[in-house]
Amino acid sequence: MQIHTLDKARLINEVQLGDHLNHAVEGGRRADFALMLAMLSPDHLETIPVDALPKPGKTEAELRAYFELQEPQPLTTTEQCYENGAAQAEVFHDSGLADVRLLHGLQPTALTFPPQGTKGMPEDLYHNLSGHERRMLPPKEDATIQASPQDLYLSLVHAKRFAEMYQTA
Repeated sequence: MQIHTLDKARLINEVQLGDHLNHAVEGGRRADFALMLAMLSPDHLETIPVDALPKPGKTEAELRAYFELQEPQPLTTTEQCYENGAAQAEVFHDSGLADVRLLHGLQPTALTFPPQGTKGMPEDLYHNLSGHERRMLPPKEDATIQASPQDLYLSLVHAKRFAEMYQTA
């Protein structure tokens, strides 16, 4: 009967023994020291401190929506960045630096404005190439047609009118 009570009285760490373990060492009581160490749990899962996992936080998009923040400042240029930059330059000439700072806070421009039309090369290097060397470079930009149905219809109408004019002449 005593064995089962000792089995249930497992100690998880030495803190539960208090200063009894220290007194056994100082007093030279080897039997008490050995008994207390034997009562400690050998299960490492019990002795390793396990903290509860933190609750998953909100994503950046959720926090921006909660605090009603605008989108972050873009890293590279978009078409809107050129428009914002032009608006900021106009505001600077009209009103001054304080208004430009306010406009930049409301509509931020990109951090970098890489050169356009240089096929991915630095601008100074691209301009040092001859015309022949520039033509030999592989095309980096997309060569897709930027047309809308309205433009196509207008082009067809113009082509029909020109065809009618040249057939009658």
